[in-house]
Amino acid sequence: MIALIPTPSDAPMALKAAIHKVQLQVADMDRHYYAAHALTVARHPSETDERMMVRLLAFVLNAEESLAFGRGVSTDDEPDLWQRSVTGDIERWIQLGQPDERAIRRACGRARQVIIYTYSGHGADLWWKPMASKCAPLDNLAVVDVAQGSVKAMAAMAVKNMTLNAMVQDGGVWLTSPEASVDVELTVRKPLATRR
Repeated sequence: MIALIPTPSDAPMALKAAIHKVQLQVADMDRHYYAAHALTVARHPSETDERMMVRLLAFVLNAEESLAFGRGVSTDDEPDLWQRSVTGDIERWIQLGQPDERAIRRACGRARQVIIYTYSGHGADLWWKPMASKCAPLDNLAVVDVAQGSVKAMAAMAVKNMTLNAMVQDGGVWLTSPEASVDVELTVRKPLATRR
């Protein structure tokens, strides 16, 4: 019996992350934050354009100089985005999708603020029904839904090199590129508790 040894051309190749360069201009009237960001976004092979653009939207809504992309989809130990203090404390933990209760509670224990962005339409609605009462006591947690139509429109803007302008006003976002514009529809399912 002859054993066949795969040659390098026959061996399966590990898929690499696709790199996207983004020139992003943020004008956030609600937080009085105005800045330009040159971002490098690594899109994991399993990540869709929709998810990547929701990550960019999450960056827009929370933009700060110290906000950074985490490994997100490739690890459970890091969020999709996070902001750390100079001492290394996690100021903000930003997660996409529909994490389970245990993951949410763990994040809330590690970070001063946790924000979850859902974006899968009916699937997100089904996830939220049982989670709403479980999340209610978590004062440092916010949950925001991005309308499915907005997600699809943003995904159509995804190219290797993007130039985006984002205007945030009264809780809404207007995202434009040289080719298209999207009025992003957001629904706050759970706001952060106001501190006294």
